[in-house]
Parts: sequence; structure tokens; C-alpha cells
Amino acid sequence: MKMKVYALSLVIPLLLLGAVLGEKLPSKQTHSKVDEKLKLLNKVSLKTIQTEYGDVIDCVEIYKQTAFDHPSLKNHTLQMKPSFYPATKSKNWSSLRGMSQSWWKSGSCPMGTIPIRRILRQELLNGTSPENYGRKNPYIVNPNRTTVTQETNKTHTFNFLDKNGTSNFLNGTSNNLYVNRSTAMLITEGYSYIGAKGEINVWNPYIEKTNEYSTAQIWLVSGSREGMESVEAGWMVNPTLYGDTKTRFFIYWTADGSQTTGCFDLTCTGFVQTNHEVALGSPIEPVSSEFGPQYEIAIFIFMDVNTSNWWLLLNHKEVGYWPGELFVLLRGSAKVVQFGGEVYSETIGKEGVKHTSTAMGSGGDARDMYTGAAYIHHVRIIDYSLTEKYPEWVMEYMDEPYCYSAYNYVQYIKEPEFYFGGHGSHWNPYCQ
Repeated sequence: MKMKVYALSLVIPLLLLGAVLGEKLPSKQTHSKVDEKLKLLNKVSLKTIQTEYGDVIDCVEIYKQTAFDHPSLKNHTLQMKPSFYPATKSKNWSSLRGMSQSWWKSGSCPMGTIPIRRILRQELLNGTSPENYGRKNPYIVNPNRTTVTQETNKTHTFNFLDKNGTSNFLNGTSNNLYVNRSTAMLITEGYSYIGAKGEINVWNPYIEKTNEYSTAQIWLVSGSREGMESVEAGWMVNPTLYGDTKTRFFIYWTADGSQTTGCFDLTCTGFVQTNHEVALGSPIEPVSSEFGPQYEIAIFIFMDVNTSNWWLLLNHKEVGYWPGELFVLLRGSAKVVQFGGEVYSETIGKEGVKHTSTAMGSGGDARDMYTGAAYIHHVRIIDYSLTEKYPEWVMEYMDEPYCYSAYNYVQYIKEPEFYFGGHGSHWNPYCQ
């Protein structure tokens, strides 16, 4: 009898523990979807590189990359080089403090292949679902909280198109704060844009929770904010996507405001890579330091007017392109260009919940400026004049000016310098 009681006393806790764990363990259906996704993303490689920081880089034949699994790209002809280059006046990259990708220490991929960061099973299981892995959450409006006022925007407007200093793109459909994300940026609109570029200094911001991320980037956008088509590139810290808090080079695209399309890097079909030296999602180093050296990446995105493909250049080298077939509005041009940062957190925009302390940029305020804040220098756009130039109209924009700031410095210098950043709620009672 005692033996039965003892056995039962063991079984009950195990059953209870199993029930608790059962809610967290993925189902057989989830594992099946994960297997299917891994098969799609991790192609057969000609060479495999094990990096010293834990990533595996697969050298995949260029014609067998994931992009060509997209339904719209079945008959797509690979474009190895742009057929068109806008007229540029860029300074020599050798004069900048540039970055390198950490995986270069461990090997290289041969010509005719592209380096692809291998996606691990656990990374897919850590996401919300295999279907949404690598995708931003859609924009969700919180009707109970408003964004920066028009009066605030007026204070930070420089020759902007609308006399009252407001943005049709940001405020045309809603003047409410978006849930889950916060931006601080320089925005220009009013023309048809076919390119944008800038030099972004690289930092490693603090991330409070593993399901949060922080970016510094350039966006080219068409459509409303909630349903926008966009191509984006810059650097990011994203523990959920990459499994660590390293600063990594990233790209992103969507054709419907991240409702059902698009993703970071090569975690879905779409972006066509042509470069055998750049691994999307790979760590970049070194990073900038306060009062110390500043290290930069040069981002240039432009549309090949002959093919409608959006080309991406990193440090003046072609990485690849987003095919025009992915889009509707962006097949003609972008209507908005944004330069700056974005923080994602489930606490942003929610009443009664403490705001995240995840940092943007360096974590310093935009007015800390050079060596203190994140920046994008040599901001340029390209319209149908086909020549790069500083935007005619720009505006600073902040979703939450008490949490993350933007500052376009224009005094006593040859051209404006744009700074952005902030540390969220960390030691900041005004960020709520």
C-alpha cells in the first residue's frame, strides 16, 4: 500500500509538470511546419563555414537561392549588375572608418555562390510561428494615445512641403501612436524618389527583453503607413531573430505593411542576392564608442529605372536587389524616404505597462551629437532628375519624443547632420 501511495505521489507532480510544460512545448503540427520552413530556407551548400561566434554560413549556388521560390519570380531573369546608376558625388569610402563582417575571419564563399546564414530549428521555435518567422508585426493603432502634436512638428520643420509642418504619410490616416514600435527619424516626402543613401554609425544598443529589437536604418516607402510597401536596410540588434545581442547588418521588405509579405534578410523568398562576400544578418564590427572612434556603414538603395529592381549597395558594393515583381507602388517610385531608428517592444503604446528601456542608437539623446548619439551623415535622395542631392524638404519626426529623439543639426556646418537615439524608460520618468 505504501508503495502505491509513493508511486502516486510521484505521478501526480509529473502530470502537473507535464501539463505546464505541455502548454509551452511545440505541437507535432508545429514541428512539421518548422521542418517545411527549414527545407525552404536552408539550401544545399557547396561549402560550409563555421564561425567563431556560433553562426553557420552556407555558400549556396546563386541560382539556387531562396528568392527564386517566390511565385512571382518563377520566370525572373537574374540581374548580376544594375543597368543604370544615378549620378553620384560620394566621397571616397577609404576616408571613412568602415566595418567588416565577423564571419570573414572564418572563411569565404567562392564566386558563383552567395553566403547565407543558416537558420536553426530553435530559432524558428522561438518565433511566434514558422509562418511569421523573420517578419515584423503589422502596424497596430492604439486609438487611446496620440503621437507628437502638430505644434511639436512645426518646431522641427525645415522647408517642409506642408506649411503646417505635418506629414501626409504619418498623419494622413491616423494621428494615433502605433502599438509595439517607436521611431525617431528624418522624413522627406512630396516627390517621386528612386533612391536614398547615407552613412550610419554603428552601435550596440541595450535590449531589455529577448523579444524586442532596435534598428538604425533607411526606408523607402510607398502607400499608407499601415499598408506600406517598403525596402529597408541598416543595422539591428534582435535577440529573437539572431539568438544573441550582436549588432548585425540587415535588410527588410514588405508589400503590405508586414501583414502577410516580406521579412528580414533571406528568411523568406524575395530578395535576390548577387554578392558572394556579404552575409545578410551577419554581425558587423567594430562598433562605435562614446567619445571614441566612430565606425560607419554606407547604405545606398536605388531603383534601376530599366528593370524596376531596387538595388542595395553596402559600402559602395552591390549586395543584390528587391525585384520589381514583388511590388505594385514601388515599381514606379517611393513617395517617402525615412532615415533613423526604430525600437520594437510589446510594451510600447500599452496603457498601464512600464515602457521598455531598450535603447535606440547609442542610447544617448540625439542632442548628444557626434560621439554621443547615433547619426546618419551625408543624407541624400534621388528623384527623377537622376542625380543625388540633399532633400529639399525634411522634417524630424518622433513617435515618442520623451523616449527617443531626433535632431537635424544645421548650424555652423556645410550641410545638416542628422542625429537620433534614446534609452527609453531607463532613468527617464518622462518616458511612459
